[in-house]
Amino acid sequence: MVVLLKNFKNIFLVPELRKKLAFTLGVLAVYRFGSHIPIPGVNINALQALINPKFAGGLLAYLDLFSGGALKQFAIFALGMIPYINASIMMQLLTIMLPSLEQLSKEGEYGRKIINQYTRYLALGLSVIQGFMLAIFIENQPGVVLNPGFAFKFTTVLILAVGALFIMWLGEQINAHGIGNGSSVIIFAGIVVNLPAAILKVLNLVKMGQTDPLIGLLLILVSVGIIGLIVFLEKGERRVAVQYAKRVVGNKVYGGQSSYIPFKINPSGVIPVIFASTLIQFPMMLFRAIASKFPAMTFLADWFNYNAPIYYVLQSGLIIFFAFFYTAIIFNPVELADNIRKSGGFIPGIRPGKQTSEFFDYLLTRIGLPGAIYLASLALVPNILQNIFNFPVMFSGISLLIVIGVAMDTSAQIEAYLIERRYEGFLASGRLKGRYGR
Repeated sequence: MVVLLKNFKNIFLVPELRKKLAFTLGVLAVYRFGSHIPIPGVNINALQALINPKFAGGLLAYLDLFSGGALKQFAIFALGMIPYINASIMMQLLTIMLPSLEQLSKEGEYGRKIINQYTRYLALGLSVIQGFMLAIFIENQPGVVLNPGFAFKFTTVLILAVGALFIMWLGEQINAHGIGNGSSVIIFAGIVVNLPAAILKVLNLVKMGQTDPLIGLLLILVSVGIIGLIVFLEKGERRVAVQYAKRVVGNKVYGGQSSYIPFKINPSGVIPVIFASTLIQFPMMLFRAIASKFPAMTFLADWFNYNAPIYYVLQSGLIIFFAFFYTAIIFNPVELADNIRKSGGFIPGIRPGKQTSEFFDYLLTRIGLPGAIYLASLALVPNILQNIFNFPVMFSGISLLIVIGVAMDTSAQIEAYLIERRYEGFLASGRLKGRYGR
C-alpha cells in the first residue's frame, strides 16, 4: 500500500504529466456537463421508462451505455462517440481498399491530416443520419415527444449532430494534449460514472425481493471473474528473443547482446470491442426507425435484437474481424523484420529478412486467433447471462471489457511517462529504482 501511494505521488511530481491529467479531467467534466443538457420537446420520464434491455431489442439501453447516460436525459450528447467511431472504421477500411487513400496514408503528417479531415466530414454525415433515425424512432413512441412533427425532427437532428461533432473535437483534444485515446477515454468515463447507479439498482432489486440474492451474488462473482481474466490475459505475452551480432568500430566492440520483442495475446486491446459494438448499432437504429414507421417491417428489427441469436453471431464475427484488422494496422511484419536487420539483429534459427517477416506474420496469426476468440467470448457470455437474469446493461461483458481495457491502456501510457522520467509506475512496481531507492 505504501508503494502504491508513492506511485500516485510520483505522478504529481512530473509537471508535464500533471498538466495532461488535469487537461483530460477538464475535458471529461465538460463532456459530463453536456450529458445533462436536455433537448427540448421530450418527456424525459416517458423516455426513461423505455430504456431497458427488454424494450426495442435493448436498442435504447445499448445506446445509453455508449452515450454515458446522455440518452436518458435526451441530452445534446445523446449520440456519443458512435458517429465518429463508425466514420473512423469506414475510413480505415477505405484506406485499404482505395489505392489513392492508401498512398495518402503513407505521406506522413500531411496525409494523416487529410485523412482525419475526411473522417470528420464522414462523421458529420453519419451524425445527421443517425440523429434522424433516432428522432424518428423516439417520435413514434407514445407520449415521448410533446409536439411531434418537422420542427422536432429538424431541431433534434441539428442539435444531436452538433453535439456529436463537439464530442469528436473533445476526443481529439485529449489525443493532442491529454492522456489516453480520446474516444476510448470518453466512452470509459461515461460507463464508469453510471456504475454506482447500476450497483444500487441491483441492490434495490434484491432488497425489494424482485431478484434472488443468489442471482445478485452470481453477478458479483461473474464480474470479478471477468475482471480477473481480462487483467490476466491482457498481461499475457509471447517473447521472441533477438540476438545482436558483434560489431567493431575503431577500438570498441558493439553488440553481442540479446533482447526480446513482446507479442501480446491480445495486441489490439479493447479497440475491436468498441468498433464492433458501435458499428452494429447502425443497422439496429436503421431497422428500428423503419419498423416504427412501417410495423410490417418489424421482423427486420427483431433480427437485430440485443438478445437475438443473429446479434450474437454478428457481434462475434465483427469482434474477431476487427481484432485481426486492427492488429494488421498496428503491426507491420515486413517493417519490423527490416528494422531488426538494419540494427544488426536476428532471431536465432531464422534468417534475417523475408523469413523473419514470415515468422512474425505466422506468430501474429497464431496468437491473434485465441486473442480474438477471447474478446468475443468475454463480450458474449456475460451478455447472455445479463439477458437471462435481467442484469443492468452496465454489467455486460462489453462494458466491463471497455472499462478494464481502457484503464489498463491509460495506466500503461502513464507508466511510460513515469519510466521516461525515472519514476516508479503503476505496472512495474519494484522493477525500477525510483528516486527513493537509488
